[in-house]
Amino acid sequence: GAFGDDRLLIEKYVERGRHIEVQVFGDRHGQVVHLGERDCSVQRRHQKVVEEAPAPTISDAQRRAVTEAAVALARQVGYVNAGTVEFLLDEATGAAYFLEMNTRLQVEHPVTELVTGLDLVDWQLRVALGEPLPLTQDQITTTGHAIEARIYAEDPYAGFLPQAGTATYVEWPGGPPTHLADARDDEDALPVRVDQALASGQEVSSRFDPMLAKVIVHGHDRQDARDRLVQALDATVIAGLTTNTGFVRELVASHAFAEATIDTAWLDR
Repeated sequence: GAFGDDRLLIEKYVERGRHIEVQVFGDRHGQVVHLGERDCSVQRRHQKVVEEAPAPTISDAQRRAVTEAAVALARQVGYVNAGTVEFLLDEATGAAYFLEMNTRLQVEHPVTELVTGLDLVDWQLRVALGEPLPLTQDQITTTGHAIEARIYAEDPYAGFLPQAGTATYVEWPGGPPTHLADARDDEDALPVRVDQALASGQEVSSRFDPMLAKVIVHGHDRQDARDRLVQALDATVIAGLTTNTGFVRELVASHAFAEATIDTAWLDR
């Protein structure tokens, strides 16, 4: 009705799927690279809650398929700067289906930064200034595993309804921000990065998106990163305002998350 077109578009229904996305970058000199993939399957109402890199359950063949397809797409359209190509991976067949391309830097880009040790905002500025990409595809490597948890002002036990109020006391884990490379390489520190916009005494209204912060950790492997994220969420305190902090902590510590058996509709179910 909106387009004055009575044709029907029939799409394949994926009953249990994983949300896999690929970070790509293009410059004005015709170069396009990918910086690996992320798994963003932990969602409620089609909105992401936990994201990680690399994707824990895809095969090398599936990884090659989505990364090569993402680069080919960006190159075909002459794409410049940061973008994310998103796919839905059918658990039953292993096939990957194109969803969309986000032509921007996404909320979950820190997990890619932590496994690559690269500053993607710096890359954006360099490309915008007309410089070539700082690295070639062969020079981009990943180390360990990173997981990000989104902290929302919402009630997970009441249908994830957004919440409003005053945060009487707020404490974030980790201490002062650390340079990405230092956070990856410091054996003694808890490599936690917090991107946040909430302090003690601050009012949270219903006029904005309910996301308050992102708590991101890097570990030697997925289990190490999961343990560190549980510690980081244990050290997160938000009083006076209902948030999903405890729920996300319980989720990350769960057997289902440990076994990476969560698909995009798991939380809603």
